[in-house]
Amino acid sequence: MYIAFSALRQPAQISINEYRTDVENEQEVLQRIEGYRMACEKYRDEIAAIQKYIPGWMPSFKR
Repeated sequence: MYIAFSALRQPAQISINEYRTDVENEQEVLQRIEGYRMACEKYRDEIAAIQKYIPGWMPSFKR
C-alpha cells in the first residue's frame, strides 16, 4: 500500500518543483526585460543618434 501511495505522490512533487523553476525563470526574464528597458531609457539619446543613420535600429535583447 505504501508503494502505491508514494507512487501517486511523486508526480505531484515533480510538478511542484517544475512550477517553482518556471516561476523563478519567469521572474528572471521579467528582471532582464526591466533592465533592458532601463538601459534603453538611460541611453535614449545615443539610440536616437544611431537611429538617424539606421532607422528602426534597437539594441538587441537576448533571453
